Amino acid sequence: MINDKLIIGNKSFISRLMLGTGKYQNLKEAQDSIRVSEAEIITVAIRRAKYAKSKGKSNLIDGLDWKNLWILPNTAGCETAEEAIKIASLSQEIIKKLGQLENKFIKLEVISDSQNLLPDPIGTLKAAEYLVQKNFIVLPYINSDPILAKQLEDIGCATIMPLGSPIGSGQGLQNLYNLKIIIENSKIPVVIDAGIGTSSEANQAMELGASAVLLNTAIAKSRNPKLMASAMKLSVIAGRNCYIAGRMKKNIFAERSSPREGIIKKFYKEHKNTNKL
Repeated sequence: MINDKLIIGNKSFISRLMLGTGKYQNLKEAQDSIRVSEAEIITVAIRRAKYAKSKGKSNLIDGLDWKNLWILPNTAGCETAEEAIKIASLSQEIIKKLGQLENKFIKLEVISDSQNLLPDPIGTLKAAEYLVQKNFIVLPYINSDPILAKQLEDIGCATIMPLGSPIGSGQGLQNLYNLKIIIENSKIPVVIDAGIGTSSEANQAMELGASAVLLNTAIAKSRNPKLMASAMKLSVIAGRNCYIAGRMKKNIFAERSSPREGIIKKFYKEHKNTNKL
């Protein structure tokens, strides 16, 4: 295996699979799935984490080994740039308690569409610009919009995180053309986030050239989350290896695997007087 690490901001990672922490039936199921996946980056909604803390409930903030995992706080639930900026600032309080003092990562989500849960491009760009200036490592969640992706890269975001399809829909990669444009034009990692439902779709994202995938529902809502986590791990590895190796050129016509020259005539001469023909 070649040395192929994922580098985001000032941090490098071996795994290119990132996981969310919602929708699991219980804490143990989440813990087991994350462990089997071998994911290193785990995203946690700051609003949900603070609510659980205030109610004294057991949650993944307490239940995971943050010495071996990297927390990616997110601004899920924020409808405006101002809300997202506030939640991002609060994330530093939780991160410090976990001992990750150098962690300035923030997954930026600004979603004003409560029905379709599509990200707000203007609010995202506004919040991202402010947070970058405050030295956050910003990972913005966006639609598959190549223009917005380039704007976010230009202002200093650490990654681009276009959706494959709407959050939790499991519809797979619905806009391959735009995703391909984003990947080809980006000089920073592109993480496909949301909509992946199966391991084949995670593999497809990686074969397309994505740097990583982030998913949650596909594992948490499967019949066997632990087994699905294993499948997702392997599909991401396979897809990345395939992309690096480079696929064969597509041909219009069939092409023999073995050379034809000299084979048929020689065989005919040797066997023309036998019953084998």
